[in-house]
Amino acid sequence: MTGSEAIIESLLAEGADTIFGYPGGQIMPVFDKMYDYQDKLRHILVRHEQGAVHAAQGFARACGKTGVVIVTSGPGATNVITGIADAMVDSTPLVVITGQVSNSLLGKDAFQETDVLGITLPITKWSYQIQRPEDIAWAVARAFYIAKSGRPGPVVLDVTKDAQVGTLDEFKYEPCSFIRSYIPVPTIQKSKLQEAAKMLSEAKKPLIVYGQGIILSHAEEELKALCNKAGIPAASTLLGLSALQSDFKHYKGMLGMHGNIGPNVKTNEADVILAVGMRFDDRVTGAVNTYAKQAKIIHIDIDVAEIGKIIPVDLGIHADAKEALNLLSILTPEAEHDAWEAEFDKCYETEYNKVVAPEIAPGKGDVNMGEVVNMVAKVSNQSAIVVTDVGQNQMMGARYSQFNQTRSMITSGGLGTMGFGLPAAIGAKIAQPGRPVCYFGGDGGVQMTIQEFGTIMQEKIGVKVIILNNNWLGNVRQWQELFFGARYSQTRMVNPDYMKIAEAYGFAHKRVTTREELKSAVEEMLSNDEPYILEACIVEEGMVFPMIPPGKGVTDIMLNAKEWYQI
Repeated sequence: MTGSEAIIESLLAEGADTIFGYPGGQIMPVFDKMYDYQDKLRHILVRHEQGAVHAAQGFARACGKTGVVIVTSGPGATNVITGIADAMVDSTPLVVITGQVSNSLLGKDAFQETDVLGITLPITKWSYQIQRPEDIAWAVARAFYIAKSGRPGPVVLDVTKDAQVGTLDEFKYEPCSFIRSYIPVPTIQKSKLQEAAKMLSEAKKPLIVYGQGIILSHAEEELKALCNKAGIPAASTLLGLSALQSDFKHYKGMLGMHGNIGPNVKTNEADVILAVGMRFDDRVTGAVNTYAKQAKIIHIDIDVAEIGKIIPVDLGIHADAKEALNLLSILTPEAEHDAWEAEFDKCYETEYNKVVAPEIAPGKGDVNMGEVVNMVAKVSNQSAIVVTDVGQNQMMGARYSQFNQTRSMITSGGLGTMGFGLPAAIGAKIAQPGRPVCYFGGDGGVQMTIQEFGTIMQEKIGVKVIILNNNWLGNVRQWQELFFGARYSQTRMVNPDYMKIAEAYGFAHKRVTTREELKSAVEEMLSNDEPYILEACIVEEGMVFPMIPPGKGVTDIMLNAKEWYQI
């Protein structure tokens, strides 16, 4: 058996049946061997290696499996770096296999040689170079174990040409389940959970803030059970969206810079805050010197490095979210906090009147971003997987989508990668072919990876592409207007005719310029499972509100360009 065949057999042993990649000189032996496995392995030929890694991210986020990428050396390897960094900060399990020059050429600046290990070590859970075919099965098993266990993340295997073409006399694949000194799931300390239950039982104004850790640990039902039993309101980070259904009684909305008013304001009024599977990102906390100073903070996270890293905690619990919440729900007595929860609802009344209604039902003028997102949510009966790019489209997608099942919001959080959305939507649709996948992108972000329309065309992937076109780099333009004296430096976009591009790829398409056209266009888009491009020509000066300006605290909330929320 050659090393290339050992790679394929190892991937199959791990249950990996879908690969995103792009062939090239130093990975050609693997692609040659892939030819013999076409009945067992689906390879998605992207149009750029960055598209491969983002598609693998979307695949992993939509179904929970580890995404697999195979690319060549040199520029093939460097083109996946952005996606690897994105996966690292957003805890997405990936195994990225890169080709490498022959052993004898390592370190000699051979054609298409790069130091993949040196580049990727800071942005991976593990990065390893395979130089012998005998090491392939061991390395692949270890890679999958590391990528998907504990706090998930990306792993890179750099495979030299010698390892690919060399032969081995015996192939035996053994899945990895233990690595000395690596403890992905800590032993839970029940005494700490008893202390947490006591703090929650004594709280008058408790609040749960949660992130993607709930989804990654499959703790959705445990979170819901604790909210129901103890009567605790809960609010989500951007990546935690869809862990709780949008209409769940105790769900109070999204935290952060463009989040809902109630969760942000009440953060600074709660007496006990239980944070689960989230890392207190600066977009959630705002100015940390004013964040929740009155509250006792309990932080549950599987990554001990996150506990107390940004916000000091009164009780840190190093644990898997599912296990911790299950025990905490048993230990915490029944309670109700109806008056406290009603305060969140009162905040939303103000938000609805001042922000939401003008955005989704303006009645006149050009089409708003929010009303496009809201219409898609309505027509899809809240069943779609929503994938966004980064910018205003992302925040509007988060604010005005509705979710009735988990793993329904896929976006680039910590790195904020423009160009993420379109290939991620491809991966999500491949992972969940039975669900509608709606990608919201701005005219800036969609052009960063627009070549992946070719992947959609070739593979006949039924992604629904909604381009929110305002002829600006909208989010930067908003900041320029609000904080830089309306000096619009390099944010005006001159765009191509997206309908002609849709025709070139053979996609069904429609351009919407008035709200009277919007509903029928969305219905047409969602009427079948074919690829579709809907271009919504939206108001050019649209803004995303509410907004906590950079450097401000979570109670410093702009309702519009001139009006601030009054507590």
